[in-house]
Amino acid sequence: MARRNPLIAALLLVVVLGHALVLQWLAWQAQDAPGLRLMAAPMFTRLLQQQAPPPASAAPAKAARIARAATVLAAVAPASLPAASPPEPDPEIVASAPPAATPAAVVTPAPDVGSPGETAASGTASTADNATATQDSNALDSWPADTRVSYQVGGYFRGELHGNALVDWQRDGDRYQTRIDIDLGLVSLVMLSQGRVGAQGLAPIAYEETRAGKRRSALLQDKIVLSDGSQVPRPDGVQDTASQFVELSHRFASGQLPLEVGRSVSFWMARPGGVDFWTYDVMDKEVLQTPQLGAVEAFHLKPRPLADPRGNITAEMWFAPSLQYLPVRIRVSTGDAHVDLLVEKIEQR
Repeated sequence: MARRNPLIAALLLVVVLGHALVLQWLAWQAQDAPGLRLMAAPMFTRLLQQQAPPPASAAPAKAARIARAATVLAAVAPASLPAASPPEPDPEIVASAPPAATPAAVVTPAPDVGSPGETAASGTASTADNATATQDSNALDSWPADTRVSYQVGGYFRGELHGNALVDWQRDGDRYQTRIDIDLGLVSLVMLSQGRVGAQGLAPIAYEETRAGKRRSALLQDKIVLSDGSQVPRPDGVQDTASQFVELSHRFASGQLPLEVGRSVSFWMARPGGVDFWTYDVMDKEVLQTPQLGAVEAFHLKPRPLADPRGNITAEMWFAPSLQYLPVRIRVSTGDAHVDLLVEKIEQR
């Protein structure tokens, strides 16, 4: 009996080590598992050069769109998150989102078929539908072509930082993708937003960020599912950390919001850890010296301190009217560290 004890102990050790190896392998698989399904990479055919922005009267924004946007651009944050109608779920985006945040399947009922006596009403509805379709088409056409903004990166954290970054914008029909890649050599950050393009702007459906191999996400449906699985109401006009750059650029370019010193813009922003009401003030107009595009005039937007901050991170932005109102400089600060992105070149399809 005494001889069997060492054998039993050895077998138990093998079993425990085997389980440990399996668990470690599963952890590696989960870490390397793909997140959102990326759109096919576009082929860029031209470099964007500076040109005078179109006059304000030529902006394609409609009065109704400005009125709708005004409800989102309130000067004071509401006391709580208001509920809002969610964007139509995209099967591909929802299917590729993290399993913990995937909602139940959405079933759309079949449309009713009208009787012959409803022909006149049907014709009127058809005309209205055609008008709506035309407006939607015009709204989609007002968005820029697929665009890639390349930045050179500097900064400081226990020494000088150097690297490069990309902001990619893609649109396929009414679906969009915005991806931000910041590479500092040993440290990298990827932020990805996917969703729908509507008459009122971008409607994110899923957002994820990957830092040091760790992925966090937020799913924006009828409610917003955060990275810890908790849910909060979806406020109207909500953006995410990546979509905000393109959304603001379009608001300025379309004339929904004049880009002028002294103005401010506010909206709800969803991140994996929560939803906050952000207000950016247009501080001043500066001339930035860029390596390839020369002197670029840009408006500087700075965020106000959050009422209930989750950390000390802030992001300042500079938008250039001569470059389709794209963000030509982005500065992210946290405590005694900062990262500064300055435009190098802009490619478009």
